[in-house]
Parts: sequence; C-alpha cells; structure tokens
Amino acid sequence: MLWRFAIYLGVQLLGMAAGWWLAGAWGLAAGVVLASWLCWAWETWVGLSVLRWLRQEGDAARAPVLRGLWGEACDRMRRQLRQRDQQVAASDARLQEFLAALQASPNGVILLDAQGHIEWCNQTAAQHFGLDGVRDRMQSIGNLLRDPAFSSYLAAADYTHDVQLPGRENHSAHPVMLSVQLHPYGDGRRLMLSRDITALEQAEAMRRDFVANVSHEIRTPLTVLVGFVETLQTLPLQENERARYLGLMGQQAARMQHLVQDLLTLSRLEGSPPPGMGDWVPVATLLRHCEDEARALSAMLTRGQARPHQIGFPTPEQAQAAGQLAGMAAELQSALANLVGNAVRYTPAGGSISVTWQPLADGGARFAVRDTGPGLAPEHLPRITERFYRVDRSRSRDTGGTGLGLAIVKHVVQRHGATLEISSVPGQGSVFAVRFPPARVRAEAPQVNGAALPRAAAG
Repeated sequence: MLWRFAIYLGVQLLGMAAGWWLAGAWGLAAGVVLASWLCWAWETWVGLSVLRWLRQEGDAARAPVLRGLWGEACDRMRRQLRQRDQQVAASDARLQEFLAALQASPNGVILLDAQGHIEWCNQTAAQHFGLDGVRDRMQSIGNLLRDPAFSSYLAAADYTHDVQLPGRENHSAHPVMLSVQLHPYGDGRRLMLSRDITALEQAEAMRRDFVANVSHEIRTPLTVLVGFVETLQTLPLQENERARYLGLMGQQAARMQHLVQDLLTLSRLEGSPPPGMGDWVPVATLLRHCEDEARALSAMLTRGQARPHQIGFPTPEQAQAAGQLAGMAAELQSALANLVGNAVRYTPAGGSISVTWQPLADGGARFAVRDTGPGLAPEHLPRITERFYRVDRSRSRDTGGTGLGLAIVKHVVQRHGATLEISSVPGQGSVFAVRFPPARVRAEAPQVNGAALPRAAAG
C-alpha cells in the first residue's frame, strides 16, 4: 500500500512540477488535475483487465500479471479459483467413480426426479426395460414402462414392497422375471432398483415340483401297499392269490427303495466336492459292466418275444485301446449305465442300441448311445434332465424308472467337467452322448483287473 501511495504521490508531484514549469500557478493546478486523471485512467484500465479475466470464466492460467493492490487481489482470486477447480475435479472424479460403481452393479439402477423423469440409468436397467440412457433421459418412467402392475404400483406410491414384472426379453421359451422396487430419497426423488429373479423363480418352481413329484411318486406305491395289506387282512385268499399279492407288494416296495436310493444319490452328488484327477478308471471296465447290465435288462424286457434287442458295443480290443478316465468309478459307471439302460428300456423289441467310444482330435473322448426308439419331440429336450420329468409317465413306470436317472447323469457329467449332448428325431430314435475333456482322458491302454464296479441307479 505504501509503495502504491508513493507512486501516486510521485505522479502528482511530477504533474505539479511540469505544470508550474510550463504555465506558472495555473499550470500547477492543471498538472495536479491531469496527474489525477492519469492515475484514475491507469486504475480503470487495470480494473477492466481484471474484470475481463473474470468474465472469461476466471481461468486461473489466464490471470493477468499485475503488481500492487490489484496484483495481490488477482493472486488471491487465482489461488481460490485453483482450489475451486481442484474441488470440482475431485467431485467429478468421485461422481464418476460412484456412477461407475452403479454401472457395474448386477442390478438395474434408475434415478428419477420428483416428477418421475429419468435422470440416469445404468446399462443393466437399460437391458431390463429396453431403455436408452441418452435417448430416454428426462422421459417419464410411466410412459416407458406401461405394464399394468407397474402403473398400479407407481400410482399407489406404496414403496414398502416390490413388484414383479416380465423382462423385456421374456418369452415362453426363455422366461425373464424382474423384481422392481422404488426407494424415495432427497427432495421427492426416487431410486428405482430392478433385479433379475428368473433363477430364483425357476428354483422355487423346481422346488414345488420336486416336493409334489416326490409326494406323488411315494404316495402311489404306498397306496398300493396299503390296499394289498388290507386285502390280506380282511379277505380269505387262495395261496396263489396271496403269492401274487405279495409279489406285487414286493415290486412296489422295491420301487420306493429305488426312489429313495436315487434321491440319496442326487443329494450326495450335489453336496460333495468334484472328483479329483488322481483316480483313473479303465474305460474297458466301464464298457464291460454297461454291456452286462444292458443285455440282462434286455433279456428281462423281451422275455417271451420273438425278436430281442440288437445291442452293439465296442469289441474287447477296441475297449482295451480306449484308455482311462479320471474320476470316481461309481459315478462314471452310474452315468454311463443309466444312458445305456434308458436306451434299452425305451427301444421296442427288435430295435437296435449302439454304444460307441470315440477319441477326439483335441485329446478328449465321446461316449455315445444311439437307439432306434420312438425318439423325443424338440420341446422335451431342454427339460429331459429335470428330476421326475417324463415324456410318457405311464410308460416310464412300466419300465421301472424313477424319473431321476438323467438328473443323476447330468450331475455326474458336470462334476467330471464333461458335457451331455442329446439329439433326437421323433420316430427315428435318439442319441445321448457324453463328451469328456482332454484332462480326464488318458489314451494309454489300461490293465483291466476285472474289479467289480457298483451298479447304476435305476433311471
């Protein structure tokens, strides 16, 4: 301040001296006035330069370089502007991190203003409802989602619970169900969350079906048993009739026993860790036991008929050259025998069943069972491995199946890192194949020791 006052005083004295030298006493007054105007013009010009800088959005990098009072003011404003820019940049960075976190959320997130207009939505919400984050910004959510259930939910303004809506990609072959709930916040704004609950709904439906099917499967033989017991207790029967009733009771009891065994097998498969890579099972042993069971089952089903099944398996030399599989012998035997047994059960007498083992170019192997049975319609293929799913319930019971065989096969195949392939043409037969990964196949010929493997669970 003193330095600036000294400059002003010097200018005044210089103006007075110049005026006195040029015009005497009148010049003295004129010099003072002229010097004052020059100081005022200089201050005005400096102030205008500062205002011009501020009017240009106050870019700290373009601040004028000044001295004195205006220079100090500019320095202070420049520091404050830099702090403001840093705070704005930090706020923008936090906002972007927050939006990125919402964008990465597996749930749909939509921000609505007080009038229900979309301010922002993440990609998941856009996929759920078919929205466009740019095109639909500031559009009313009620105009874009016209489902009656959502319209009623929005109008009721009771956001203590969610509402379930079909997703944008929902159709009969691929159902999609969403859970949507609004959460008020701020000054009338609302946060809309959407969650894909398709898997939960399917799991709940499967649980209900499973309980219903188990109850039905057990109730039927129990009803038969109770009826026969009452008959034996109340009616005088001939010895041959008593023997026939006892035989039927034994069949129903065996059916319940097989059902319980298969349920326990499924429970064990779901609850135990995947098999390791330390145990190797000879493929020849698996194929030999599958063939023995298949021929025994075929002989039982075609007893008294003129034409038995035509069953083809790899020759002993081919089976010996198939190598080994890494995994649990009991599980592998159960899965492969189930596929062969199903082919025998559902192929009419005189039909053919062909079992092959094919090494693959990538080092894996493919076990395939081809039959000439009635085949499956395309709508049955996606559900054929579900528990208790039957294409023809009466025929399945007649062949002695529990409806759990293919479910067991699916779990065993998944636990061994393999894939189950199913193809079928109605009236021409089916092909059930298991493709084993290279890591679980060893091509070297094993020494078959003839050790017995556990029998497969009935399908």
